[in-house]
Amino acid sequence: MSNTIKTNWSGYHPDKDNLRTEIWSLLKEQGAAIGDPFGHIPNFVGAQQAAEQLAALPIWQQAKAIKCNPDSPQIPVRLRALQEGKRLYMAVPRLTSTRCFVELTAEDLQQRNILLEDAAIANKALTYGRLVTFDQMQPIDLVMVGCVAVTRNGGRTGKGAGFADLELAMLYEFGLVQPDTPIVTTVHPLQIVEQKCLPMQSHDWALNWVVTSEEIIETKTIYPRPLGLDWDSIRSEQYQKIPILRKLKEQFAKQQALDES
Repeated sequence: MSNTIKTNWSGYHPDKDNLRTEIWSLLKEQGAAIGDPFGHIPNFVGAQQAAEQLAALPIWQQAKAIKCNPDSPQIPVRLRALQEGKRLYMAVPRLTSTRCFVELTAEDLQQRNILLEDAAIANKALTYGRLVTFDQMQPIDLVMVGCVAVTRNGGRTGKGAGFADLELAMLYEFGLVQPDTPIVTTVHPLQIVEQKCLPMQSHDWALNWVVTSEEIIETKTIYPRPLGLDWDSIRSEQYQKIPILRKLKEQFAKQQALDES
């Protein structure tokens, strides 16, 4: 497929590159995208309704701390979390800081007269929130990830950079995400594809729930959950651009040396 859209993260998996191009094109053609979907976790018509559907689920209602991706379609999810008094963790875009999560709580924002609507927007969240290290974080009860395409059995792909999988693996390493922590996404119905179209790899984290404006899908996924960081699957440019990975690798190497001595 020669007209595959090239992004910063193309070339690692041609089938997934083709699939992303198909979904971005479809959303644009059908008038389902808000803004330009290409190269992004696409913002979609119905994102607000999908966030409301999610908020009706017990896994949401019971969650005290939520980790959410920083993309536009999940603004309603981040706002809802803050409005309901949940502790919100958002990854720093592209994980460029060694403190790679920002923490936001309504209590703290309101004390500083910051509108929750503002704090739900990613670039403002970085300004208003508190950058935290893993050992300053509380255990996470629900993980929201951004997706370009998903399947009904829990398969997912983002825009190809691998950030969501790395974030989850690091959180797992630090005991902040458990083997049974629910992983959810909100998407447009057009982003749901056949299982055969979306190959999953061993370092990919599958979805437990897919929520659209019209439907709630419990995936009952059988994809095995990765057990932390798979150092062999981390790409060299990820080490170069993501400082926390270099730091963690050094820490783990030291720990390993101690264990062996």
